[in-house]
Amino acid sequence: MAEEVWVGTWRPHRPRGPIMALYSSPGPKYLIPPTTGFVKHTPTKLRAPAYSFRGAPMLLAENCSPGPRYSVNPKILRTGKDLGPAYSILGRYCTKTIMTPGPGDYFPEKSAKHVFDSAPSHSISARTKTFRPAAYMLPVVMGPHTVGKASQPSFSIKGRSKLGSFSDDLHKTPGPAAYRQTDVQVTKFKAPQYTMAARVEPPGDKTLKPGPGAHSPEKVTVTKPCAPIVTFGIKHSDYMMPLVVDVE
Repeated sequence: MAEEVWVGTWRPHRPRGPIMALYSSPGPKYLIPPTTGFVKHTPTKLRAPAYSFRGAPMLLAENCSPGPRYSVNPKILRTGKDLGPAYSILGRYCTKTIMTPGPGDYFPEKSAKHVFDSAPSHSISARTKTFRPAAYMLPVVMGPHTVGKASQPSFSIKGRSKLGSFSDDLHKTPGPAAYRQTDVQVTKFKAPQYTMAARVEPPGDKTLKPGPGAHSPEKVTVTKPCAPIVTFGIKHSDYMMPLVVDVE
């Protein structure tokens, strides 16, 4: 039997941590999105519909429903009234008599001109109330308001202005002290100006803090063991309807 070649004291063993040379991927620094669930699902895969459970309902108030105070008709169901066919007697209809013409209201003799040939007849109508002779007026031919004629340029004389006339009161004009003097810095170089700001207070929390006497270390049972505590509950559920008895 040939002698084994001595390779040293090193022997294969399980590595203590991940070795990057053993992985072909970038390593554990990237997180592959999951393919199950709804939150952070991978966009490359199809996602099935997800449903959630609703939390417990809030406690109902004592006066949220009317209770057994109202008596519902037993013939009214959730689909409507459970009744047979019923009939009623209506009142007499109100009939209105129309006044029709009688035999003496017609004039057959006046219909001859519509049935037989007749000569043309003319009548003289009365004068209308809106017609007036010489009610039309021809447009003017002088001035700037001519209609069918060319008009020359016209001028008018304007009234006398009261501003600056002899009737103007010169005492109402402003004096030399009524004008504001222009600041020199508007037209010339402006000198530097400095202002004094208010005192700046350091930022801090001004809310009220509890003092040493406001804490109760003896009531803390989170960091140290505590004896079991038993409480008494109620004998019935809050949602159970109470017993209602009709009392005379």
